[in-house]
Amino acid sequence: MKMTIKKVSIASAILLALTSQASFATNGLAPTGLGQYHKAMGGASVGNPVNTMSMASNPAAAAFIDDGYDVGLEIFSPNRTATVSEGIPGAGTTFDGNGIDNFFIPEGGYKKQINSTHSFGVSVYGNGGMNTEYAVNPGFGTGKAGIDLQQLIISPTWAMKFAEDYSVGVSVNLAYQKFKAEGIQNFSGISSSPAHVSNNGYGSSTGVGITIGLQGKIADDVTAGIAYKSKTKMGKIDKYKGLFPNQGELDMPATFSVGMAWQATPKTQIAMDATHIYYADLSATGNSSHVQLPLGSTDAAGFGWSNQSVYKIGVKQQINPKLALMAGYNHGKSPVSEGHTNFNVLAPAVVEDHASLGFEYKIDNKSSVTGSYIHTFTNEVKADINQLQAFDLEMDQDAVGIAYSRKF
Repeated sequence: MKMTIKKVSIASAILLALTSQASFATNGLAPTGLGQYHKAMGGASVGNPVNTMSMASNPAAAAFIDDGYDVGLEIFSPNRTATVSEGIPGAGTTFDGNGIDNFFIPEGGYKKQINSTHSFGVSVYGNGGMNTEYAVNPGFGTGKAGIDLQQLIISPTWAMKFAEDYSVGVSVNLAYQKFKAEGIQNFSGISSSPAHVSNNGYGSSTGVGITIGLQGKIADDVTAGIAYKSKTKMGKIDKYKGLFPNQGELDMPATFSVGMAWQATPKTQIAMDATHIYYADLSATGNSSHVQLPLGSTDAAGFGWSNQSVYKIGVKQQINPKLALMAGYNHGKSPVSEGHTNFNVLAPAVVEDHASLGFEYKIDNKSSVTGSYIHTFTNEVKADINQLQAFDLEMDQDAVGIAYSRKF
């Protein structure tokens, strides 16, 4: 009966992930963190093994967490707008990209200790995405305009202790994404494949990458970790081979992270991470939007994003044996610059600062509930009209999530 419950829990998490709506992530394409516990602490997780979702950030965490599973769900509400810049005809006209207001982002994890040295687990999570839906077309074509990108990763994970307090881990990241664009027919005139730019429904692709990590206790009250997630080379999205560079190429970026957690007092923990996301190394996100080549062709225009460095800090305060409160902060300079706002009307990833609150409540010795709330402060990137950029981009966000943890 127990095994049946475990299987149903993990299967439910995977099914929920596969059928969920897209999200518009917050550190560029990426969520602030993975797992509600870590999101409540600003996303800091690489040096802080707490539950099965910790494996999603650092696979070495599998060696230090308890056997068990986690399932969770977040409701994500972004507010995105594009406004015609001063000095441009129609200045001040605002286009609302909130055709869909709320998105549901699932998560799940499972871990089993094989022997005293080896551990196995699997995590399932929304890797990120972007979504805009403008009821009034901002000039890209006719009808509603926008894009919808959904990315899912399922990560089988293995970890090994090579000393009492140190471990190494590897995850194989099995990735799936689907994408659609509508109302951007005007781009067909500058495309290498005009029939594969807009209004083709969802196209999809799959890919494989890896994450490797180290984690260990470097002092009695300090743990630390390091993790590298490789670029995930995705198959080409054939339905949009006239939009993305290299005939429909949309890969997932590599990331490099370091982190630590300090048990400052018996009741107070502080965790910190620094993550670098390599958006500029990918054709779709990194290529300049000013490249004078037909869309979809080799090395053609992309979104013009820069690499992004993200800094995360969180604190957990144990109030009593059952209840702990958490708070965090997350900052990453927007990868979108003032010289690339026009194309990014479709993907206005301009937010920079995120504050989070959360709690952990222990139901009993084996189960707990964790909740988080994240507010992303309004940020605006004004267009550089000297580069013929016509739109100022603005976004703010709110998210609330809940997760259940069970130890075996």
